Amino acid sequence: MEINTIPKAFQTKLRLSIISALLSGELSFKELKKVTNSTDGNLGAQLLKLEDMGYITSKKEFISRKPRTSYRLTELGINSFKEYVNMLETLLKNSRLPH
Repeated sequence: MEINTIPKAFQTKLRLSIISALLSGELSFKELKKVTNSTDGNLGAQLLKLEDMGYITSKKEFISRKPRTSYRLTELGINSFKEYVNMLETLLKNSRLPH
């Protein structure tokens, strides 16, 4: 993966925040909203995009008659994130920045 081929999933702060948060495991919409400090509409739109890309899956259920949607990373999401982190590490190693 090169810098000019970064997947769309990692090109926005919110999507990157969602993926990073889900590395710890499944989270509900409410939990993701709190972690990312985003609005319902923006979070919902980005979650839908990530799900369409195959990076996350959602599960809808009722708990005490209240709807709850939770999200988790797919294998594609996890592997793509690892590749992204490796690319960043390589860029840093090869940079001319002082260490």
